[in-house]
Amino acid sequence: MPPDVWFFVNIAFSCIAWALVAARYIWPQVRHRARSEALRPILTLHSFRFIGLAFLVPGVVSPDLPPAFAHSAAYGDLLTATLALISLLLLPHRAGLVMVWIFNLCGSVDLFDAFYQANRTGLLAGQLGATYFIPTLIVPLLLITHGLVFRILLRSQTDTTIAQAQPLAQPGAQALAHFPGQQQRPAR
Repeated sequence: MPPDVWFFVNIAFSCIAWALVAARYIWPQVRHRARSEALRPILTLHSFRFIGLAFLVPGVVSPDLPPAFAHSAAYGDLLTATLALISLLLLPHRAGLVMVWIFNLCGSVDLFDAFYQANRTGLLAGQLGATYFIPTLIVPLLLITHGLVFRILLRSQTDTTIAQAQPLAQPGAQALAHFPGQQQRPAR
């Protein structure tokens, strides 16, 4: 099998693994939070996208790394990290949600553009050097978390409010559930 096939196998397995992590551990932790609180951990993760600047560091990447790919990926990541930080500062205000939309659209386009540039320039996996882990490990996580951000942004805020209020609707109901035969008294 050609060596570059293994590069795409790495990306595919990473997408599967991160999707499992997101479904099992990330989504259950954020789905019932208020929108701005659900977005904060994901935005914080994306604030580390400055690591894409490593594509510009000689010695870290091959001198043969196509400049069109390197510059596009590096500066796109830097812009996205900056937008994530600005979004964090502006949440939970309306301007923060607008900025999250801008962050998420720009960040998603940046990742798809990196795949396009890699294909267009004939990027070989070995040219990535020490940055090989970025497209094989980090980019799949970023793609999946961009999907989560879209899901959080598109859901109704009232769904979150209702889910948060349900346990409060019947105070003591959960505690009484542990004592068979006990019924909850009507509220006064």
